[in-house]
Amino acid sequence: MKTVITFGTFDVLHIGHINILQRAKSQGDRLIVGISSDALNFAKKNRYPVYPEQERKAIIASIGCVDEVFIEESLELKAEYIKKYAAHTLVMGNDWEGKFDNYKTICEVVYLPRTENISTTQIITQIRKYA
Repeated sequence: MKTVITFGTFDVLHIGHINILQRAKSQGDRLIVGISSDALNFAKKNRYPVYPEQERKAIIASIGCVDEVFIEESLELKAEYIKKYAAHTLVMGNDWEGKFDNYKTICEVVYLPRTENISTTQIITQIRKYA
């Protein structure tokens, strides 16, 4: 059985999230998703997610192609997460192209194209504009 792992915040779920998760699952038999903790998201983006981590975890877990979800506490632990879940493949969006190549010694690394013209930041900006 080939296990695939991916990571993200997955805040304000949109079609881009669904597309990347379905395409990630197509890379193997089992899909494990690491959801950025609220604290990690704040450290990365200087803002907390709209939805708290436990709600984002439940939302992503409810998607049919996702087999397991965990909270990612630290970017520095990616290698440990890959090993813990015995992942054969790490899948990330191509906006991260090259940034995860250092994990090629422990698993295959695949960068998939993002869905064009959609992002969580764009959606949040649009909502604020009309609020």
